[in-house]
Amino acid sequence: MTTATWYHRDITRVRAEELLARAGRDGSFLVRDSESVPGAYALCLLFQRHVHTYRILPDADGLLAVQATQGVQVNCFRTLSDLVVGYQHPHKGLVAPLLYPVMRESEPNDESSGCEIILLLDEYLHGNVCKDLENVKGGASGLQHFQCILSRHISVCFLCSLVICKCLHLFMCMCLHVKIKVVRYGRQTVSVDIDAGVLLFDKKTGSFGVETVTHDRIVQLVKIQRGPAKLKMVIDSHHNPPRELVFESLKKREAFCRLLQLMKTAHCQQSELDVISVFVGTWNMGGTPPPGSLQSWVTCCGLGLTPDESIATLPHDIYAVGTQDNPQGEREWAEHIRATLRSATNIDFKQVAVQSLWNIRLAVFVKPEHEGHISQVNTASVKTGLGNTLGNKGAVGVSLLFNGTSMGFVNCHLTSGSDKALRRNHNFQDILRLLSLGEKQLGTFDISLRFNHLFWCGDLNYRLDLDALDILKHVSKREFDELMCADQLIRERHRRKAFFNFKEEKILFPPTYRYERGSRDCYLWQKYKSSGVQVNGPSWCDRVLWKSYPESHIICTSYGCTDDIFTSDHSPVFATFEVGVISQSSRTELGSERASIELEATEVIVKTASKAKFFIEFHSRCLEEPRRSAENDSQCCEVPGFLKLGWSSKQFPKLHPVFSDLEHLRDQHLLLSVKSCDGFESYGECCVALHSVTGKSSDLFETCLTHRGEEMGSIRGRIRAYGPPDRRRIRERVYGLALGFSFVEYKSNVCPQVSVLHGAPETVRELLSTLGLQRYTLDLSRNGWDDLDYFR
Repeated sequence: MTTATWYHRDITRVRAEELLARAGRDGSFLVRDSESVPGAYALCLLFQRHVHTYRILPDADGLLAVQATQGVQVNCFRTLSDLVVGYQHPHKGLVAPLLYPVMRESEPNDESSGCEIILLLDEYLHGNVCKDLENVKGGASGLQHFQCILSRHISVCFLCSLVICKCLHLFMCMCLHVKIKVVRYGRQTVSVDIDAGVLLFDKKTGSFGVETVTHDRIVQLVKIQRGPAKLKMVIDSHHNPPRELVFESLKKREAFCRLLQLMKTAHCQQSELDVISVFVGTWNMGGTPPPGSLQSWVTCCGLGLTPDESIATLPHDIYAVGTQDNPQGEREWAEHIRATLRSATNIDFKQVAVQSLWNIRLAVFVKPEHEGHISQVNTASVKTGLGNTLGNKGAVGVSLLFNGTSMGFVNCHLTSGSDKALRRNHNFQDILRLLSLGEKQLGTFDISLRFNHLFWCGDLNYRLDLDALDILKHVSKREFDELMCADQLIRERHRRKAFFNFKEEKILFPPTYRYERGSRDCYLWQKYKSSGVQVNGPSWCDRVLWKSYPESHIICTSYGCTDDIFTSDHSPVFATFEVGVISQSSRTELGSERASIELEATEVIVKTASKAKFFIEFHSRCLEEPRRSAENDSQCCEVPGFLKLGWSSKQFPKLHPVFSDLEHLRDQHLLLSVKSCDGFESYGECCVALHSVTGKSSDLFETCLTHRGEEMGSIRGRIRAYGPPDRRRIRERVYGLALGFSFVEYKSNVCPQVSVLHGAPETVRELLSTLGLQRYTLDLSRNGWDDLDYFR
């Protein structure tokens, strides 16, 4: 007979149910003697507040088997302990895996001796722990050999957390500090040693020794678009021929680049970060409590664009977790996420803010070492349900400043229904206009222009305009591109009716709604009501989008959904981003030569029937206060409903930033608002980057004007940012190490071929000029493609 602590001998069924109800977590279990069959056992398992009881019957040879769901293969075990370990994994015929043993009430003779415990743990840590870690690295959800010890000895339980923390720490060390073979270069293998800050090229046959390349010798990485698994590495000098590395897959290449970036960051001499990693997640919980573990969600394990296993467990710097229809209280939910992050990363993340609106929640967490970099935290919410009076639909938001980079996070739940796309557009516009986040002096601008980076997630509820059976057919064949043509959100974005100028990574995962609860094998797209059958075709309701200032560094590194969280009819969605951050800058000392920003002749076209005069208002974090131009000195109406306005250079004030270092000035942006002189109302707003206009002469800028999320016109002109000669030093950024180039055919039958780019351009305009394609610049700029991130 087993001595395992989850074996409660001859307790009654009622007592067993009381103990499980007290435990309260799905996956809680115990084993007792069967009341109806002598010599048999009863496995009692809690799932969705119900206790499910399974008989465990011995056969003629004494082997034990569970009477599970019909059609599931019968597995036999020698002992109860082996049986429990075997059913700790999903899809074994039980309603849920055996996750949380409910211990029997302690008895004096239950405890093992201290010496026995120490010997067992010592044996485990010097033996089977390595097997457990390899299994976890391969995707296992638990420590199987350690669970065997727990199942046999109650006194080990109080040391459980210590051992698990030790195992997680060892596992993290394997990922970060052990040399990882990720790519073959000819007959060589290159390994990354982050601690030592070196690459090791192992020359196999015909050579001697290992070549070591230190992190400071790596000048540039060039990603080859035509060969997604290829990478060119420039070492020591641009004059040296690059080494071409060939990876097993694109995922391996991206993991290698991420590890190089971590190595570069770890060994750089800068006191402030250049780049951070941001996680954004959204999940409609369907009013049901979450499962005990959400680790697959926060580690981006599942379907779609997911990270390579070598970097999947690396912690992100910021986590923004949004939920809808969340039945848990705000404090309980925040602690659940913190515990999940602690379990997944072995780091006790700090809570930045939690904001709720009814059952819509958004929680933001940051690494402990970054807590001092966070400032100007704001929270807000907007109701959009029933005439903007009810909070069952709406949005919550959190904004913050990370060093000198402003970030906004929005989690929303928009109107449901396949035929309510127009209403969802109105929800978006209301949130954009009414959500009070960021600096108060930027109240003229909607939230899409108040932050360097705005991340927008939630149950957007946009559906697929296609018959449900056709959707299922395409999903079964993984023909997601065909379904994109019927996606309402993509259609509304193309029509510029919602999420104008936002970006979304390509979707490579199946629709996340509407699944049958308890499974991810089928969609439950028909809902029977007293009024008839309601059809909810599978759709990508749950999305993550973002919008960043022009010429900002941001790359979406993963976008997908989990495939092992079944409690809701929605699957959790995750997205991660590599984000460049701006360092804080000190003000220019009095008496020193100051930097300046000068605008020359500028032309504006606004959508209006007004005949009023206008002025342009300038806002920026680098300005002491907002400034404004004189009123326009030319005006005409060439197209009915549109007004053409002009300003000469003398109409603009010279703008003086509060700091003069060219390095910091290049990171800044200028927000422009075109306002009428009579009512001081804004007719359109835009953002202009100073990164590429810090040369000796003025440079052309052209962009669209928007107001409350809608396109309202355009603006073009010339601008120049000047820095004093003694303040023009510019250091290399960590994220400047890797540049990705993709040459697309644009109004031409010839695709330019470039093997290595020296002195790589930083904008599409510079790139096209280098290639002799200046005549395409204007059209690209008009379409908002004036940054290399578009081509990654």
